[in-house]
Amino acid sequence: MALAINDIAPDFEAETTQGRIRFHDWIGDSWAVLFSHPKDFTPVCTTELGYMARIKPEFDKRGVKIIGLSADPVDNHAKWAEDIRETQGFAPNYPMIGDADLKVAKLYGMLPAAASADGPRTAADNQTVRNVFVIGPDKKVKLILVYPMTTGRNFDEVLRVIDSLQLTAKHKVATPAQWKQGEDVIIAGSVNNDDAKKIWPQGWKEPKPYIRIVPAPR
Repeated sequence: MALAINDIAPDFEAETTQGRIRFHDWIGDSWAVLFSHPKDFTPVCTTELGYMARIKPEFDKRGVKIIGLSADPVDNHAKWAEDIRETQGFAPNYPMIGDADLKVAKLYGMLPAAASADGPRTAADNQTVRNVFVIGPDKKVKLILVYPMTTGRNFDEVLRVIDSLQLTAKHKVATPAQWKQGEDVIIAGSVNNDDAKKIWPQGWKEPKPYIRIVPAPR
C-alpha cells in the first residue's frame, strides 16, 4: 500500500553512515526529511546530496533532521561521499541509510513488495526510489514528493513547505500559492467568522467570503 499524508511513517531499523538507527527514535521530537535515491554514483542524485549538505543549516534552524537513503550498501555510500565532495563542494553531513535489501524502499511503497534484491539491480530498476517524505514530530507523513530520475529535486521548495507546515501546525491558518515565510496567510476554512473575530479582532481582508486574509502570525 502506498503511503498517504497523515499516515504514520513506518518505523524501521537500518544501518546508516552514522551508525545503526531505529527511525522513530532517531526522529525524536523533531521534524524530519527522508529523501531516497535509486543507486549510488548516479549523476542527478550526486548533485542533490551535495546541495542538501550545503543547505543543512537551514533545516537545522527549523528543527528538522535530514536523512538520505540509497538502494546500496553503506560502504558504497562512504565512497560516493568522496565524489560528492569533489564535484559539489560538500559531502553529506547527515546520515545515509543503506538499503541494499530494499526493505525500506518497499516499506515506504517506493518499490513493489515482490521486488527482489537478488542479483544486480540498475538505477533504472529502482527508478521509483526518488521520493521526499516530510515527517512531523508526531511521526505522521506531512508531505510526499515523487520525482523522475531525470529531474533534480528543488530542496528550496521543501524548505518553503516546511515553513508552511510548521506555521499551520501552530496556528489556524493556511498559506496561499507561492507563499513565503512572513507573507500574508489565509484563515483556515475550519474557523468560522465568530471564532475568527476572537483570534483576529483587528479583522481581515475578504475579497470573497471564503478568502479571509490576515498577516502571518509571529
